[in-house]
Amino acid sequence: MLRYVMLGMLIFVPITLIAKFVFQIDELYIFLFSALAVIPLAKYIGEATEELAIHTGPRIGGLLNATLGNAAELIITVFAIQKGLYELVRASITGSILGNLLLIMGLSMLFGGVKNGIQKFDRRTAAMNGTLVLLSVIALLIPSMFDIAIQENLAAELNLSEGVALAMIILYIISVIYSFMQGNSDSHAASEHSEEEQHEATWSIPFAIGILAVATIGIVFMSEALVGAVESVTETLGLSEIFIGIIVIPLVGNVAEHMVAVQVAYKNKMELSLAVSLGSSLQIALFVAPVLVFISLFVAPDGAGPLLLVFSEFELIALMGAAIIAANIAQDGESNWFEGAMLLAVYTILAIAFFVLPTEGGEATHGALNWLPSLF
Repeated sequence: MLRYVMLGMLIFVPITLIAKFVFQIDELYIFLFSALAVIPLAKYIGEATEELAIHTGPRIGGLLNATLGNAAELIITVFAIQKGLYELVRASITGSILGNLLLIMGLSMLFGGVKNGIQKFDRRTAAMNGTLVLLSVIALLIPSMFDIAIQENLAAELNLSEGVALAMIILYIISVIYSFMQGNSDSHAASEHSEEEQHEATWSIPFAIGILAVATIGIVFMSEALVGAVESVTETLGLSEIFIGIIVIPLVGNVAEHMVAVQVAYKNKMELSLAVSLGSSLQIALFVAPVLVFISLFVAPDGAGPLLLVFSEFELIALMGAAIIAANIAQDGESNWFEGAMLLAVYTILAIAFFVLPTEGGEATHGALNWLPSLF
């Protein structure tokens, strides 16, 4: 059923192109159409990656899953950088991590717990990934805290963000190597899930590569249309860039992957579900976010400067809270539906808070943690 729904949603790809380049209709509709078009394209990127993973084996397949797992969102944020929408980019990073740790883990534990009762998973692996999530959030917090002292020195700010980004990428590479050596990690589990569900590839390697290429090209065009309509949508609907980045874009780019995590948990495979949610969070924090810092050096518009890993106090509080909750839940090696309900409650509260959060000229909440010294 899901396959046919995704196939039918591909109609929004030509609809978006026609609406944008032929009829040039209101950008609110272009934003809606392009967002709906990204969903099936992201699904087919994931499906093609899984097919290639079956052909290449668990190790290379795990690396493919780790590399292409968030391709759609990475492409969207690159276009946002080109437009100088840095608030949207940072919010998208925040929203992806929050969505995986609170929304997806919450839905997985809720539906899985209601159907199967208490669900158990490998405590050691989950605890390690939970600790790594907490560490990655701390790494994102450090440039924002130290920006208090160096915010007047752009060169120092850039050096700090680049240094932290490089360290995070190295840590991500080390974590992938460690997962291969241990034979039990989020990417390895994801590839095992692919084999477990499909047993043998249904697509040939050339066909899978073709689908991957076509879907990626489609994502590029749809992302350009989506990001190009953001400013008009914020004015028309009265939404802030930070809300669109935290709630809308992560859902659009990752909804297919999210559905897989929930379905797996419903089948009483909570360990694989956690591999998807925690693994995707780690990839966003340790790989996508720092890579965007270096990408911004080449694609940022004139006068905008590079992307800095300087998040707002509101984003940092949300990230730290979500990471602590996720790490604590992963410690005992079991989950239930009530824990899922709690995670969903926290996500709902944060969504409401960011919805009502005002911005001043689009730059209100970013910059140094100016409120921090007042605490002492």
